[in-house]
Amino acid sequence: MRVTRVHVEAALAPGHEVALPEDAAAHLARVLRLREGDACVLFNGDGHDYPARLVSLDKRQVRARIEAAQPLQNESPLRIVLLQGIARGEKMDLILQKATELGVAQILPVDSERSEVKLSGERLQKRLAHWQGVVVAACEQSGRARVPEVASPQALIAAAAALPDDALRLLLDPQGAHALSTLQAPASQRVVIAIGPEGGWSPRDRQALEAAGFQGLRLGPRVLRTETAGLAAIAALQARLGDL
Repeated sequence: MRVTRVHVEAALAPGHEVALPEDAAAHLARVLRLREGDACVLFNGDGHDYPARLVSLDKRQVRARIEAAQPLQNESPLRIVLLQGIARGEKMDLILQKATELGVAQILPVDSERSEVKLSGERLQKRLAHWQGVVVAACEQSGRARVPEVASPQALIAAAAALPDDALRLLLDPQGAHALSTLQAPASQRVVIAIGPEGGWSPRDRQALEAAGFQGLRLGPRVLRTETAGLAAIAALQARLGDL
């Protein structure tokens, strides 16, 4: 029987009682109809699962008592960073959700010349909070106990300049210099894959990426949509160099 996992933004330890987040509490009580004594698993992103049992459920609050701390070892040895041109609505949600399930370590949303989505101010903060919620939900479902960071969107050039020097930087290109079969992981195990928005990278975007050290990776002869390209690349990299 599958036990429900719940993300809690708080320090967790065996023996402690915690109040569950409102949305999670409503799901457990009203949708799953759990009762006092039923089991769940809590996690806060520190790499542990915390088996717990519900000790009280009422209209205002659901509380659980933590019974143990279990370290998880299901993170990929390959630290993949997805540098993703911002996509519209549900496409971006799909990218974040599936990239998390596939084991990505970090997502860097970027503005580029052909980006159709422009975010700023309150709208930016709401969208960023929504994206983080998508990633947390994907961790709950997939069993990850470390939550990938979704960085605040920034300009492509700024994002590329801030990348760690020891990362292998890849750009999908049917004529790229690298084939997947011959690709070797760097000593740091850090790989950054750059995926353009719906309209693709502009010539100036590509020049900026190449100037920042990105190299072409051949991943088949077909042109993939933005919501397909990153997920295919992550899966291929995990199969070649990671833990798939």
